[in-house]
Amino acid sequence: VEKNLKLEEKITMLQQQNEELRARIEQNTVITRQLSEENANLQEYVEKEVEEKKKLSRTNEELLWKLQEGEAVSPVKLPPTSSTSFYHCSSENSSPAKVRTLRR
Repeated sequence: VEKNLKLEEKITMLQQQNEELRARIEQNTVITRQLSEENANLQEYVEKEVEEKKKLSRTNEELLWKLQEGEAVSPVKLPPTSSTSFYHCSSENSSPAKVRTLRR
């Protein structure tokens, strides 16, 4: 009888542990799904950023080519002055919307 009582206590304890582990598995499954969704969203964002970077690079190359062609065709050259300014993307922020003016 005593052995049966000890075994019943052990069964009850193991059933409680089993339920706790099932709950943890369910919680981990939910977290895994959330992380997978976040990962997919981040991957999509990275792909869009890469495409935007390629587009901006092509535009930059095209503008540089037009500038060089314009200089080759233009008979008038402007002397460089300290008041001439150009735009430069800030290296602190990768956002193309943030632009600052620099003096040559």
